This record gives sequence, C-alpha cells and structure tokens, in this order.
Amino acid sequence: TIPSMRSLTAEEYVEAFKSFLDHSTEHQCMDEFNKEQMPDIMAGITRLCHCLSHKAEQASLLLGDFLAGVDLKMIRILQAVHPGVFIDNEIVEPNPQHVAAYKELVKQAPDLQNVSFIWHQLTSLEYEQQVKQKGTHKKFDFIHMIQMLYRVEDIPNTIKFFHSCLDHHGKLLIIILSDSSGWASLWRRHRDCLPATDRGHYITCSGITAVLRALGAQHRVFELPSAWDITECFRDGDALGARMMDFLTGTKNFLGTAPAALRRRLRDALCQPECSSTRDGRVIFSNNLSMIVVES
Repeated sequence: TIPSMRSLTAEEYVEAFKSFLDHSTEHQCMDEFNKEQMPDIMAGITRLCHCLSHKAEQASLLLGDFLAGVDLKMIRILQAVHPGVFIDNEIVEPNPQHVAAYKELVKQAPDLQNVSFIWHQLTSLEYEQQVKQKGTHKKFDFIHMIQMLYRVEDIPNTIKFFHSCLDHHGKLLIIILSDSSGWASLWRRHRDCLPATDRGHYITCSGITAVLRALGAQHRVFELPSAWDITECFRDGDALGARMMDFLTGTKNFLGTAPAALRRRLRDALCQPECSSTRDGRVIFSNNLSMIVVES
C-alpha cells in the first residue's frame, strides 16, 4: 500500500530546506542586499545611551529560521557602521536544530566580542504572548523577519506587534517572496496542485505592503533577483529531486505518496514560463525576493 501524505516534521524540514539552499541563490541574494543597502539602513538607526553603563548600545531582534549566518553578517555591518557599540541581540526561533546551529556559529565567531545573545526557542506568537504576560515591552533598534511570515497565523497582528517593538528611529526589515517570483505564480495559478498538507500562508510582497499601508507604516521595497535550480525535480528516482519536491510542497516523500495525477500537474506547473526558465538544459525556478524596510 502507498503511505498517506503528511507534512514535514521539523527535522525533515531542515533537511529539505538544505537542498533548497544548496541549489539556490537565496543567501547570495541576501548578501548582495547586505552589501548594497544595509550600511545605509544601519546608519539611520539611532544609538541609545544607557545612563547606567555610560555607553552606547543597540538592541536587535531576529525572527525567522535557518538564517544564523545572515544574522551574523548583519551584526557585523552594524558593528562596522557603529564601531564600539555593544549589541544586545535576541533570537526568536522555534526549531531546536536551528537554535543549536546558531549557537555553534557564535562559538566560532571570536570577532563578536561586543555582542550578547539571548535565544528564545519559541514561535513569534509565543514570544508575543510571553512579552504581554510579563508586561515588559522591550524596544529594539532593529528587527528582522526573514522568510518567516508564511507560518504565522495572524500576519497583520504579528506585524503590528513587532512594529510596536521598534524604538524611536528603529527599523523593521521584512524579507518575503516577490510578486515576480515563481512561487507567487504557482500559488496564484496552480494552488490546487499543492497538497493539503502544506499549511503555510501563500503570501508575497504585495500582501505585506497592504498590511503596512493599513497600519500607516512608512516603508521602502527593494526587489532582488534570486534563482533555484530545480532540474532534479523532474527526474524519477533522484534523491535530491525528491527532497526539493518535499520542500516545494511541505510534504514528506511527496513523489512517493502523492497520486500520479497530482505529481504530473505540479511538475507541469513548475515548467510554466511564469515559474521557471530553461538555461543550458537546466530548469531554473524564479525565487525573487522583496526586502521591505519599515520605519518606526
């Protein structure tokens, strides 16, 4: 008998996501943004002078998974723009594997002497509830929410809460899939090809900017191209392609459990020009990203 379709566990998601990172320009895209735009964004963040310590301090909050390396690069940019400033960094991440990986990276980063790290192994909602229960509404100079709003139950209220956590002249960075990405087209035109096990929100940049406009939050959008080589997804029996399809659908062993008609329809959708292009015989999926910088 064919096993039934089910969602990826946290551990299985990490493995599937690694196959995506290894064959996409997701992090290279973010590195380009860090190099070209982040110094100016960081320069606009006000330093906070704490009377007790008599030194400048920056408080930053990371919400999102898998991006310890990206976060540390942002911290280094902040240090370069504001030399000598102590950085109080807090991380909100529910996946224990990602938390452990982040801690290991910090151990291997001796240059981060003026940075403190607090890890909250919580979802963003759990963190919000904890803050409200304690009645301590800490303010942050910089918050980034990187590719994490797809798994949030109430996106408008989540954005509203964390925007309220910004200090004066603070910045909120939201990284989300662009409306020009293949994902946007796949979700818009071929959503019925995706299995019910993928409980993520199908949201892209326009959905986020609509929320920000409703909040009256001033923001800027930067569009950056990104690509993902999904050629192996079309090769039966290919282990890498199987992991890629698991990531695409949020389903464990999608190719082995999905009905044949569903597999064909999804593969056909992925080949459409609004989703992918062909280069030198390879199928390249559009993974374009939007970087949204929100003012306090």
